[in-house]
Amino acid sequence: MEDTEENVMEQEEPLVSGKKASSTRRSTRLNIQRSSVCSRAYFVVVMVFFHVYILNVIALLLYVHYNNGAGDLVSGDTASSAAVSQGGSSLPRPSAPAARQLHVEEHSQTFSLSRIEGIRVGHVQHVSLVPGRTHAMVTLSLKPLLFEIPGFLSEEECRVVVQLAQLKGLMESQTPSPSPGREDSNQPLLSISTEEVFSLLDLNQDGLLQKQEIVSHSRSRDGTWLSPDNLRQILTGLEVRPTGFLTLEDFRHVYDVSQGPGQQRSGKLQSHFKQRSKHTWLYQGSGSHHVLQTLRNRVITLTRLPSTLVELSEPLQVIRYEQGDFSDAHHDSSHSHLETSCAHTRLAGNTSALTEVSCRYLTVLFYLSSAEEGGETTFPVADNRTYDEQALVQDGVDLTDTQETCGRGNVRIKPSPGTALLWYNHLSDGRGWIGELDEYSLHGDCPVRRGVKWAANSWVNVDPDHQIQARYQRLVAQRHQAKSVMEEHYQPLSHSDLHQDL
Repeated sequence: MEDTEENVMEQEEPLVSGKKASSTRRSTRLNIQRSSVCSRAYFVVVMVFFHVYILNVIALLLYVHYNNGAGDLVSGDTASSAAVSQGGSSLPRPSAPAARQLHVEEHSQTFSLSRIEGIRVGHVQHVSLVPGRTHAMVTLSLKPLLFEIPGFLSEEECRVVVQLAQLKGLMESQTPSPSPGREDSNQPLLSISTEEVFSLLDLNQDGLLQKQEIVSHSRSRDGTWLSPDNLRQILTGLEVRPTGFLTLEDFRHVYDVSQGPGQQRSGKLQSHFKQRSKHTWLYQGSGSHHVLQTLRNRVITLTRLPSTLVELSEPLQVIRYEQGDFSDAHHDSSHSHLETSCAHTRLAGNTSALTEVSCRYLTVLFYLSSAEEGGETTFPVADNRTYDEQALVQDGVDLTDTQETCGRGNVRIKPSPGTALLWYNHLSDGRGWIGELDEYSLHGDCPVRRGVKWAANSWVNVDPDHQIQARYQRLVAQRHQAKSVMEEHYQPLSHSDLHQDL
């Protein structure tokens, strides 16, 4: 019996052992399966996070690329646009000057010209032109829209600009006038006969005046004895002739008509303008003195205009008025006609235009010093109720003659170092672009009685034809890109390249 029970026990032990071994094997397989499942899930999670990271990096690169892309040069700085849309008096702070390339696509977008609101005469706006400081901008006139900004330049900046002008060298004005007190001080600069005018226009000296000879003279810009109005009148007289040319007798009749009473006043302001001073031009682009670049950036901020318009405009003109120097009342810009083209965009415009004129949307005048006596800037007809060119002569006195009538100007500003004047030479066309010439922007410089006066002009050139202006900017961008490939990037694109050779 005992032997039987021991056998039974021995048989049960293998069964128990077998069950334990089987259970151990199932547990091992289960652990192995569970371990493989965890590894696969961990791998999937890692790969998902890796792909998300890569996508985020790509998205970030695309965001940076498109946000640093085109739009600033033509459509205007975002801060400036925001300031205009908000209608507040604060201007965006100028960004630090930096070298940058012009891109062709940056000139294909449409943009408008902003204008500062004058509100009323005497209104003060606070503008931010320099970090950590505000400037007071005072409205001096509404016709034209004229502002005064004291402290626009520091004394050091004024001194640097004057020194740079002296180093560059000053030249006499193109339209000098006789000294004050001479009997012929109010006479035209050049007085020549009709026969002499005909001979000067007759380039081939065949005794006949053809249309091409008139057009060639209008482009030469080598004289002050014929105004654009005179040339248009002569050309009109030629075109009505069946022969297609003018003889001396024909020309004598046409020229006399162009010099008639109705033409004298318009010719006075354009061809008989008198000025006596010395001046020079200072380039403000890449490679120029940092003070000149700072002033240009400050003008961009003040005017709220697209930076390209300012950068592609004329260089800074610095003028020195000595004792007795002056300039008669004149307009900085010109009327636009089908026969004219803007000087700064002529290669992108109508090459067959009769003559080229200055197209200056606005003027920023800097006073670099003050004269001991005299030298005021005068606006003879500012804020008149109406403008009548014939009314400029009152009691036999011509209001455009600053030598005689400077004290009769409606608005006169005494030069003060560092002060800037801003005025618009054109009205708005109602669609955000340059409109007609503002006749009230007539201005001049009173004679300096004692001392020396230094001043500078910064003009913003805009073509009345929006498409021509955009085409010109595209041409400049293309030329700039071509030069960048062939030359070193630090070489500046000179003003002569932009406005003459292009």
